[in-house]
Amino acid sequence: MWLFLTRRFRTWVLLTFLVPLATGLLRRVGQALERRSGPSAVSNGLLRAGELGDRARNTLRGGRRRR
Repeated sequence: MWLFLTRRFRTWVLLTFLVPLATGLLRRVGQALERRSGPSAVSNGLLRAGELGDRARNTLRGGRRRR
């Protein structure tokens, strides 16, 4: 079924639904890992991946950048 959708629509679905879900999931996993065993390189990396998704979403929406 995925093959019958246009390329533009598939891109829209990925950017609208799947990327925010994935970055939210990465952030939650990073927070849970940090709560369990304290800050580590893995938990910091997961939290940064979640923040990257938030920044990208705000930039695409035309939001202002925080400094």
